[in-house]
Amino acid sequence: MDMDKSWFDEMEARIPHGEVRTRFAPSPTGYMHVGNLRTALYTYLIARHAGGKFILRIEDTDQGRLVADAVDVVYATMRRCGLDWDEGPDVGGPVGPYIQTERRDFYGRYARLLVEKGLAYYCFCGKAESAEDSGNFERVEDPCRALAPEEVRARLDAGEPYVIRQRIPEGSTTFHDAVYGDITVDNAELDDQILLKSDGLPTYNFANVVDDHLMGITHVVRGAEYLSSAPKYNLLYEAFGWEIPTYVHCASVMFNDPATGAVRKMSKRMGDPSYQDLVAQGYLSQAVVNYVALLGWAPHGALAEQEFFTMDQLIGAFEIEGISKSPSAFDMDKLNYFNAAYLRDLPPEEFAREAEPWIRRAVKNPAYDAAAIAALLQARCEKLSDIPEKVDFFDAPPEYGADLFTNKKSKTNPEVSLEMLKQAYPVLSQLGDWSQEGIHGALVGLAERLGVKNATLMWPLRIAAAGKAVTPGGAVEICRILGKEETLRRMELGMAKLQ
Repeated sequence: MDMDKSWFDEMEARIPHGEVRTRFAPSPTGYMHVGNLRTALYTYLIARHAGGKFILRIEDTDQGRLVADAVDVVYATMRRCGLDWDEGPDVGGPVGPYIQTERRDFYGRYARLLVEKGLAYYCFCGKAESAEDSGNFERVEDPCRALAPEEVRARLDAGEPYVIRQRIPEGSTTFHDAVYGDITVDNAELDDQILLKSDGLPTYNFANVVDDHLMGITHVVRGAEYLSSAPKYNLLYEAFGWEIPTYVHCASVMFNDPATGAVRKMSKRMGDPSYQDLVAQGYLSQAVVNYVALLGWAPHGALAEQEFFTMDQLIGAFEIEGISKSPSAFDMDKLNYFNAAYLRDLPPEEFAREAEPWIRRAVKNPAYDAAAIAALLQARCEKLSDIPEKVDFFDAPPEYGADLFTNKKSKTNPEVSLEMLKQAYPVLSQLGDWSQEGIHGALVGLAERLGVKNATLMWPLRIAAAGKAVTPGGAVEICRILGKEETLRRMELGMAKLQ
C-alpha cells in the first residue's frame, strides 16, 4: 500500500506562511443563527486585527442536510454584515477549491496516508454512521483494528464497503485553548471516530483538520461545544506531523426569553431569532453586529466602558484575551437599545431609504411623501418594524371616539376641542402657504388671538387628522403631509363626532 509522496509534497508547497489566517466554514444547511454570526465575526476580527487573511470555506459534505440557496444566504449575510473575505469559492485563492465536495479526492488520500502510517484503519463492521454522528456511539474495541494487512487487501479487492477510522492511541491528550487554557483528556474516553465514510466523503471532524492545515489556518474559532472534539483534532495533527493552530473556543450564546424571563441556550426550534429573522424584524445589520460582538467579548483599557463600535473600531480593539469563558445572554431589550441608537444616528436620507419599504407597508397612497414621513419617525422607533403601526393613519384614520379629544395636560375636552376645530377650519382653509412654516405660523397666531396655549389648539387638530392619541410628529407635520384638502376633510369628520 505504499503511496507516492510527491502529491503530498505539492500540497504542502501551496500552503501560505508568515501571516495570521482564519476561516469561517459554514455548512449550507439553512439560516445563519446568532452563534454562527458571532463565530464569523470573531474569526474576521482576529484576522483583520493582525493584518492577516480571512477565508470563507463552504463545508457541504453533509449532503443529507443541504438546503437550496443556503450558500447564497451565507454570502448575503456576510456582505450585509461587512465581513469581506480574501479567499473563497467566489473569489478564488492559492489553496482552493474552497468548497469541500470539490476537494473530495484530497480526504481519501490523507485518510489512506494515515492507514499507511498505522494511525488509521479500514473498518468493515457496518456500524451505523448516523448513530456515531449523533453522539450515540459507545466505545468498543473494534475487531477491524487488528486485521492483518493481507485480509484488509483481500476484502478491499472483493469490493466490501468500508469506512476509515482514526486509531486512538493509549494514554492521554493535552491541548491548549486560548480561552480555556490547557485541557487534558484520557484517550480511553475517545472513540475511533470515522474519518472517511462509506460514500467516500469525509466526516466533518476529518475534513476540518485537513482543510485547515492545507489552507494554512493559524487560528480556529468555534463554539465551546466543540471542546470535546479538540483532542481528536490534536491527535490528527500529531499523526500527520502538522503544526497545531491556535484554538479559540467561545462559550455558548444563551437567550433571555422575553416571554418567560428564563435564560436558556438559543435554539431555532424554540423560535429564537436567526440573523435573517432579526433583519426581517427591522433591525439594522450594523446594530446586530455591534451587539453580537459584545456577546462574550469585552474591550480592555480605555475602551472598557465603550458600547458602540464601528467595524474599524472593532478591528482595532479586538483581542482574543477579551473573550469570556462564561456564556452570554442574548437580550432583545438590549438589542432594541442598540438598534434605536443606530437608527437615530443614520443620516436622514439613509434612514429614509431604510424606512421607505416599511412605510409603504401601511401607507399605500403615493401622494404621501415617504421621506417626509420618515423624518417624523427617526427619533421615535426602536426598530424598523415599529413603523407600519405608527403611520397607518395616513391612508385612513382608524375608528375613534370623541373621548380621545379630552386631554388634561392640553386642557381640552369635547366642548373645547370642537371650538378649537371650528376656529382653525377657516384659517387653514384660507391658508395659501401649505408648508410647515406656513401652517405653524397660522396656528400659533390663532392660538395667540384666542388666548389659549398652543397645545389646546394643536391637540384636537392632531386627533382629528390622525385619529390616534400617539403619533410620530405633531399636528403641523401631519397636516402638511396629508395636504390641505385631506386635512380639512378630516377636521370636518372630527367636528361631526363632537357635535
